[in-house]
Amino acid sequence: MADLPPSPATTAAGYSPAVALTMAAIGFMQILDSAIINTSLPTMARSFGVAPIDLSLAVTAYVLAAAAASPLANWLADRFGARNILVAALVAFTLSSIWCALSQTLPELIAARVVQGVGGALLLPVGTAVVMRRAARADFVRATALMVWPALMAPIVGPVLGGFITEHLSWHWNFWLNLPLGACGLLAILRLVPNERNPDPRPFDVVGFALCATSLTTLLAGFQRSAEAGGERIVALTMIGLGTLLGFAAIRHLRRHSAPLLSLGALSHPSLGYAFHPGGLYRILFSAAPFLLPLWFQLGFGLSPASAGLWVLVYFVGNLGIKVITTPLTRRFGFRCVLVGDGVLVALSMVACALVGSLDQPVLVVAILLFAGSVRSIQLTTLTTLAFADVPEVERGNASNLIAMMQQGTQAAGVAVAAFSLSALQAVLGTDAIGLPELQGTFWIMAVLAVVGAIAGLRVPEAFGREVSAATAR
Repeated sequence: MADLPPSPATTAAGYSPAVALTMAAIGFMQILDSAIINTSLPTMARSFGVAPIDLSLAVTAYVLAAAAASPLANWLADRFGARNILVAALVAFTLSSIWCALSQTLPELIAARVVQGVGGALLLPVGTAVVMRRAARADFVRATALMVWPALMAPIVGPVLGGFITEHLSWHWNFWLNLPLGACGLLAILRLVPNERNPDPRPFDVVGFALCATSLTTLLAGFQRSAEAGGERIVALTMIGLGTLLGFAAIRHLRRHSAPLLSLGALSHPSLGYAFHPGGLYRILFSAAPFLLPLWFQLGFGLSPASAGLWVLVYFVGNLGIKVITTPLTRRFGFRCVLVGDGVLVALSMVACALVGSLDQPVLVVAILLFAGSVRSIQLTTLTTLAFADVPEVERGNASNLIAMMQQGTQAAGVAVAAFSLSALQAVLGTDAIGLPELQGTFWIMAVLAVVGAIAGLRVPEAFGREVSAATAR
């Protein structure tokens, strides 16, 4: 295929469900890899002859490498072509997965995870830009419905699948799994994705990249360490503060530079503003769920990891089961009504979890999990669709890059907020270990965040995005 400039003539008329599904499947592989490794950490630690806590370096290496590389995504796609970058990123991700599987020492595994993180950082924003840049506004809801399912599915399936593979095969197969998935994705990209590129790419903004990369990595490293006690928490808070200051410096530079690494012009469109607030708040809340739910069943109710995984699968069923009506809901009621109304339901689902005191009524707990998963799915799909509602085609690449960076931050922040809430409640209650009271209190905190998000959703004008949602006038 010839390289094409991302012009409106070749984008809005060129939406392809096959391309959207391909990008969604690749996104699922990437997110699954991040979720699946956590279950294998104790076994991997024994294999390498190190303490389990040392294996957290492999997780941190991936996250920080991805954070450092993510600001490059849109610039690289403009310079070298979207298909070329997707191919290079997927090859790097897949080959480094093989490297992880073959690793004999912890330093070798960490090096492989760094390469994996760089490849993974480019897949999501470039893939999303390819899909959304070629979609007409009327196709946004359908495109988003396909693109959002990896974020709903992979964090829940990952721990269960990782536990099964580690127990019945070996931890190495968690990485070997990426080989057939990556090969299929590579063939699909080469067959389906056009190599669109900017005919007049910007020069590389070295200062912008340095500021963006250091602010993101410092901020995420601080979030990851914020749950630790004592002096470590002070270090973590210092890193969060420094990362925030560097972030402001990066924004100041990007706004003043004549050809910035990332154009912030897309942020002038209301839809992207709504995607950050209340969208960022909800993403923090939802990123905490895969962390909290296994703890709820294991530490709160004393279940084994395998049994807890089966309960968490019920939540996953709720995520996917509601997908068939998510698009009709948005079309019928519009963005504002769904954001506010479903936000209230999200808060109620957190309250319901907080009120569960035992598993003596399993049918009721199943109903609560299905309900919580369903309202989470509706909110995430709506927020993702809303993000591009009024962003012109030529700015969707930058928009997808900004959203991907926001998602990285909120994912780390979600776990940090949940972990910090648990440790703070443990200190307040004077308990030696986290149990059901601390978990119930954290669910109440999450309910408050959901209410704040629902109130923030009132910022969205009633008729906003009607062209995208196709809501009928009332």
